[in-house]
Amino acid sequence: MLKDNVIAKCAPTMAGLKTANLFGYPCSDKEELYRSVRELNRILVPCHLRLMILKYDGQRALLYLCRPSYLMRDLSDPLAAEILSQLGYPVESVARCIAELQARLTENAEFPHEIGLFLGYPPVDVYGFIMNKAQCAKCVGTWKVYGNVEEAEKKFRMYKKCTRCYQCSYARHNCFEKMVVAVS
Repeated sequence: MLKDNVIAKCAPTMAGLKTANLFGYPCSDKEELYRSVRELNRILVPCHLRLMILKYDGQRALLYLCRPSYLMRDLSDPLAAEILSQLGYPVESVARCIAELQARLTENAEFPHEIGLFLGYPPVDVYGFIMNKAQCAKCVGTWKVYGNVEEAEKKFRMYKKCTRCYQCSYARHNCFEKMVVAVS
């Protein structure tokens, strides 16, 4: 069941096209959730991916699949680092930034808009989203675009195509392991 959700929600990350994906997963059994995440990480970690539980409320988990090397690259972007630093994130450490994000998701009722930086969204778009309070975007797809519309739309199409291909392939072959692309 968790594998199906990862395929449906995280194909671009599995394929090495995207830094990360985030998705909600209904689950009332905490032990089963942790067991399933550990089991998938046995497959994912050798391919330079990691599945994490960012939040769990007893009925639903917020799961995060990322490529840590991509995340390190993305968060070292000067604008990304400036945004996170101004918001109080410990930008000297990706692991500590993720821990801070987890804390904010758990402790605050408001969703942290900077999460786009953890998903590989362009920093200019995350900045625009925060500064414009999610209004006045040039276009909307996987995220709200405030910068380069043409480049964003190209990525939106690529992500949709990747997801369709992964879902079709998984439906035919049911082999999760072969769908994980090892990119460092």
